[in-house]
Amino acid sequence: MNMNKGKLIGIGVGPGDPELLTVKAVKTLESVPVICSPKSSPKKPSVALSIVQGILDGRSDEYNVIEPLFPMIEDKNALESYWAGAAELIISELDEGQNVSFITLGDPAIYSTFSYVARIIGDRGYLVEMIPGINSFTGCAASAGITLGEKDEIILVVPKVDQRLGEILEHADTAVVMKTSRHSHMLEEIVKQDPRDKEILSVQNCGMEDEEIFDGFARNGKYLSTTIIKFKKLENK
Repeated sequence: MNMNKGKLIGIGVGPGDPELLTVKAVKTLESVPVICSPKSSPKKPSVALSIVQGILDGRSDEYNVIEPLFPMIEDKNALESYWAGAAELIISELDEGQNVSFITLGDPAIYSTFSYVARIIGDRGYLVEMIPGINSFTGCAASAGITLGEKDEIILVVPKVDQRLGEILEHADTAVVMKTSRHSHMLEEIVKQDPRDKEILSVQNCGMEDEEIFDGFARNGKYLSTTIIKFKKLENK
């Protein structure tokens, strides 16, 4: 690969509060010439971009923002087409010698669409780096003032509620379930079958101005909803 090509940098912007950005992320965003900020809909602004907008507004130089469309759909073939399109858009900038920062909520290594695009671009021989960010579930725990695990406790992180959760839940001391409002009823039924006493709380829009923390499950349909379930050990009789 030509050494004059740019590199792709995945930046985790955290759960929502701009003050939770890492120093390295801020320094990169203050200087990188191109920011890639995917949108789920042409009519909806990027949440990740809103988190870093204050940093970008403070720049005195010119920069470019590209916003490929990543719709929230289940069709794998269609999604792969969108990822490929985004990769080509980024590559066109890399070929001009421009570094591109792909901003993503949370951390780029955990359930991020960055991974799909990075794989395509990396396979083409371009340099790819990642700058970690605070992930959503540790951000939620901090907002709620709780710890997720101690000593040898097992923490289970669940990206989607389905039948697999019921098969493994008994092994978890703490379960962190992401995007729960879409499957709240199924989650409640699965958790109800576990005989242990439990504490349940949910956090919505963590780190944002409209953040909400409450006991119980998330049922109001907000996309950025995380439910944390802490189980108490059964006493031996």
